[in-house]
Amino acid sequence: MTLSDAPSRTSYDVVIIGGAMMGTAVAWFLADHPGFEGSVLVIERDPSYELSSTAHTNSCLRQQFSQPANVRVSQFGLEYVRNFRRFMGGDPSIASLHFHPFGYMYLASSKTGARTLREAQAMQVGLGAKTRLLDRRQLAREFPFYDLKGIVLGSHNTDEGYFDGITMFDCWRRKARAAGVEYVRGEVTGITRSGPRIDAVHLQNGTKIACGQVVNASGPRAAGVAAMAGLDLPVEPRKRYTFVFEAARPLEQDLPLTVDPSGVHVRTDGSMYMAGCPAREDGPVAADDFVADHDLWQEVVWPAIAARIPQFDALKLRRSWVGHYAYNTLDQNAILGPHPDADNFLMINGFSGHGLQQAPAMGRGLAEWITLGCYETLDLSPFSYDRIQAGQPLLEQAVI
Repeated sequence: MTLSDAPSRTSYDVVIIGGAMMGTAVAWFLADHPGFEGSVLVIERDPSYELSSTAHTNSCLRQQFSQPANVRVSQFGLEYVRNFRRFMGGDPSIASLHFHPFGYMYLASSKTGARTLREAQAMQVGLGAKTRLLDRRQLAREFPFYDLKGIVLGSHNTDEGYFDGITMFDCWRRKARAAGVEYVRGEVTGITRSGPRIDAVHLQNGTKIACGQVVNASGPRAAGVAAMAGLDLPVEPRKRYTFVFEAARPLEQDLPLTVDPSGVHVRTDGSMYMAGCPAREDGPVAADDFVADHDLWQEVVWPAIAARIPQFDALKLRRSWVGHYAYNTLDQNAILGPHPDADNFLMINGFSGHGLQQAPAMGRGLAEWITLGCYETLDLSPFSYDRIQAGQPLLEQAVI
């Protein structure tokens, strides 16, 4: 997408910093909201999105979270994905989104882990999810390819799996622009603030843009953007690795996205398989650091996969990449809504790896907040910055 370097105006009602999945979600839902009549500018530093978290996503959707708010957010995401054309106004030119419900399988290897799965499953079922618990006997019968050594319990839900998030993103962006949202290429290098209000954002090329509201949708770079306004945000880039491989002896059934106690996860990916894991030392990195650990597959990932699925003793790695989580160091949960020290500085940050699947609910919610001053369709107040200021984490235990 070719973008201009210069906005067409000097002032906008809403300026969104970051035009990947989250920024575009807010832009689209604002454009689609019947009560919003303002102007919107999206500033994107790299319109190719080559190094964005959106481009590196594995594009999966699950309901197996430990926090009820996350379950509700994903339930809306599932409804949205399955009814994408209807949510986009019934336009016949809108493609239906592909959804492959291979399910997720969380495996516990300790009494503590099993208790966590039981508590989460009871909560999820209470909210209408189809999560079920499987003991060793049930696991062996339904998923005979697992080596269950050390495993005491599994948690499985078939309303989970891969969805075509990139098509959703492309459609939102195209429709937002058609509705009048302006996108420009630019690097935000400064934010002017007067007390509790943001006045303007400044681009590297010297352009100053006045704004009524500014939205921080800058993914792993979110803390740097907040710092320009003199605000703190506990979000940092962390590396996550993805490996796509072929198996000499593929399974005769779909492999659920299996979250192994080793920290490695693996799933079906068409005719191949996809695995992932964090870095060996999971700490902050520079936002432009995508240097790979080339021994990680051979020394960590493949051994863990082959130990859990003995049939995967002969694998051929086809491709791999490094992406970044926008990692919330407090509680691995999203931060949404206004900053208490600058009420027109709005955040949609810190998703810690589950952002793509949460984009429909979070984008819609922030658009409601901008338009109405409140959340209208789904209560997203648990994700407010208030918990960070109070030091009261909304800890999400089911982070992959």
